Amino acid sequence: MIELIPAIDLIDGKCVRLTKGDYATQKVYNEDPVAVAREFESHGFKRLHVVDLDGARSKHIVNHKVLERMASATTLTIDFGGGIKSDEDIRIAFGSGASLVTVGSIAATHPERFTEWLIRYGADHIILGADVRNELISINGWKEESSQELIPFLRHYIEKGVRHVLCTDISKDGMLSGPSISLYRKVMEKFPECRLIASGGVSCMQDIISLHEADIPAVVFGKAIYEGKISLEELAEWAENKK
Repeated sequence: MIELIPAIDLIDGKCVRLTKGDYATQKVYNEDPVAVAREFESHGFKRLHVVDLDGARSKHIVNHKVLERMASATTLTIDFGGGIKSDEDIRIAFGSGASLVTVGSIAATHPERFTEWLIRYGADHIILGADVRNELISINGWKEESSQELIPFLRHYIEKGVRHVLCTDISKDGMLSGPSISLYRKVMEKFPECRLIASGGVSCMQDIISLHEADIPAVVFGKAIYEGKISLEELAEWAENKK
């Protein structure tokens, strides 16, 4: 059974979504992300993916107080990413209630720091963020592309003990055009032991079903919920029937 992980993206403490990571496309869906988190919990979801878009742009954690409020108001297992660049950032994230943190740019630019965090906090608390465009790793809020290819990048860290990988196809993110199932299948074929979280492009229930049928371990989705393309009720009912 694929794990269903709703997402909340934060700018100025509000619940927003972007298209292809472009801040100029920002759309506010709710000014109270805590209420959104509670709504997810009330429909039976156990997990929440939170992205600090201010943090990603500023290169340091920004919305940790919002994280703290969501963690205090719910029992959701929260994974938090965006702007985690330093020892202080990751300490603040865990101290504010994150159960896991997603780290991408630092893994690409400062591998020794990422490896140190992996050892210090443990593989069950660190998610390797792999944001890709044309299978090349993008960094710093998707504003910069690196020359690192996805598969070698993942292999390097999986060999070091990484278990959780959040892979986002930037070309699909916020587009409601369907997920990159072929890309995720490729990752799973290379690394069957990986706890892969697919991200980007989910537009309807059939996309969720297709990812489930492709044996993808988990999926993050957001815009399809906020735009009314998928209802929380039908997601919860489908998940219940799959138990």
